[in-house]
Amino acid sequence: MKILFISDVYFPRVNGVSTSIETFRHHLRDQGHTVHLIAPDYGSAGDDEAEITRVPSRRIPFDPEDRLMSYRWVIGRVEQLRAERYDILHIQTPFVAHYLGVRLSRQLGIPCVETYHTFFEEYLHHYVPLIPRAVTRLLAKRFSRHQGNRLDGMVVPSHPMLQVLKAYGITTPTEVIPTGMEAGRFVPGDRPGFRRDHAIPPDRPVLLFVGRVAHEKNIEFLLKAVDEVRKTIADVLLVIAGEGPALESLRHEARRLGLGAHTLFIGYLDRHRALNSCYRAADVFVFASRTETQGLVLLEAMAQGVPVVSTAELGTRDVLREGLGVHIAQEDAADFSAKVMRLLNDSALRETLGAAGRDYAQGWSASRLARRMQEFYQQVLAARGLREDRMAPLGAATRAQPH
Repeated sequence: MKILFISDVYFPRVNGVSTSIETFRHHLRDQGHTVHLIAPDYGSAGDDEAEITRVPSRRIPFDPEDRLMSYRWVIGRVEQLRAERYDILHIQTPFVAHYLGVRLSRQLGIPCVETYHTFFEEYLHHYVPLIPRAVTRLLAKRFSRHQGNRLDGMVVPSHPMLQVLKAYGITTPTEVIPTGMEAGRFVPGDRPGFRRDHAIPPDRPVLLFVGRVAHEKNIEFLLKAVDEVRKTIADVLLVIAGEGPALESLRHEARRLGLGAHTLFIGYLDRHRALNSCYRAADVFVFASRTETQGLVLLEAMAQGVPVVSTAELGTRDVLREGLGVHIAQEDAADFSAKVMRLLNDSALRETLGAAGRDYAQGWSASRLARRMQEFYQQVLAARGLREDRMAPLGAATRAQPH
C-alpha cells in the first residue's frame, strides 16, 4: 500500500503527534508499505529521509514552537503527487494539513482519514482566554464536527475520545487505534548518569513530568501537590522535561510557592538518547493532564519500570489500570500527594508497582497497532469501492500474523 501522511507538526517539534507519526510511519514501512510524509520546514538542517517532504512555512506569532505550512506550495505540486499513485491519505492535524489533505484527496481521487490527536474542547480556551470557556467549547465542537464529517474515516487513540466525537454528531466511520510502544522504549536508561549530569544527588527523591509545558497539561496542579509533599519529604524534587508556552508562568508559580529549590526545568530531551535515562532517574512519574487523547508518556515511564501517580481523565482512562504500574489519584492535592508519598516512602512498593507497569506496557506493541491501522485503511478503501489488488502483496501476510 502507498500512504501519504500530512501534518502541521513533526520533528524537530517534539510532542505526542510527532511521536505517533514517527511510530506508525516506521512500523507500516517495516510491514512492507510505502509511507511518505508532508510536514513543515522548521528552518533547521536535519537528516530527513527521502520519504519526507518539508514545506516552506512561517512562524505563528502566538505560538513560536509551531509553523504554518504554505498551502499554495503544496497545491502547486499536485501533479507530482498524482504521479506517486497513493492509495490513501492520512491527515494528522486539523489546521492547514486538514484542508490540504481534504483537497488533495479529492484531486487525487483517493480516500482520506484523519487522527484526532487533540481534545480541542478543553484545549482551545487556554489560547483565547478572553473568550468565555462555554463559547470556545461550542466553537471547538462545531469545528470538530465540520472537519470530521468531511472525511472517509477517523482514528482516535481512546474509547472515551470516540464517545466524545459521537456526541459531537460525527458520523464518519471511526476506529480506536492508540499509538504503540517502540521496543527501544524498554531499553534501560542510565539512572546514575542522568542524575550526575543534572547535579541530582543519587538518593534525592525525584518526581518527573515529561511533556509539552502548556496550560492544558495541568502542571500547576503538580506544583501544588509537590508543595504538599515537601512538608513531609523536605528534599523532594520535581523534574519537568519539556518546553512550551506555559514555561515562564510555571517558573513564576514555582517561585511564588517557594519551590525554586524543589523544581528543575530541563527542556526537551532527545528521544533516542536521553529520554529513557530521564525516566529511569525518577522515583515516581506524575501526571494530571485533563486533555490527553491517549497519554503515551505514561506507558513510556512504565516501560522504564518507573511507578506512576496520575489522574485518569479522558484518554488516560483507556491507558491506566489501578495497580498495573500506577496509583490513580483524584485531582486533589491532598489525595495526589498522599499517593506520591506512599511510594517515595516504600522502595519495595515502588519496585513491585514498577515491575507490574513494565509488564503492562509490553502489551502496547507498536507493530501490532500498525497492523490495525493497515486493516482500517483497507476497510476505508473497500468502502470506497477500490480494488483490494492495489494492496501490497505483503498486506495479506501481515494480516495473517498473530496479534
